[in-house]
Amino acid sequence: MASTSRTRTGRGRGRGRGRGGRGGGSSSLPPPPSSTLPLIIEEFFIVIYEDPLVKKALPKKFADYLDGQEPAKVYLRAADCGPRLWTVEVLFDGQGRMYLDKGWENFAIAHGVDFGCYVHFKYEGDDVLTVKVFDGTMCRKYYYSTTKILTMKVTTT
Repeated sequence: MASTSRTRTGRGRGRGRGRGGRGGGSSSLPPPPSSTLPLIIEEFFIVIYEDPLVKKALPKKFADYLDGQEPAKVYLRAADCGPRLWTVEVLFDGQGRMYLDKGWENFAIAHGVDFGCYVHFKYEGDDVLTVKVFDGTMCRKYYYSTTKILTMKVTTT
């Protein structure tokens, strides 16, 4: 009963609010993309369905974005783990696909990439990708550089 009276008095979510309602107002959505704007792909993720240690295909749209500037290597940086960069060789198959190859296995082992993980990449430019790893429950995995671990051990003993 109370919720019915709230709607009638104009409090709460009543008619005329939300999508398609009356009352106008400006939209918070950006304008639709123009065909003249450049394609910018700076964030994407892959899901690990196969062996996590073998080469990994990156999205075709990202490979298309790099068209003409195809790097031989990329540098992976685990988010929040300091300045360490992992060098990973890149393969292009000539059909628009891009793969993380040699070096990926080391990165994957060090950061616990396993079956069912979601791996988020953010392109920072200069062939650097910042990486976040999420487990199968969609929770982020956190890692600390060895310097931080050594510092923690020294201060706790």
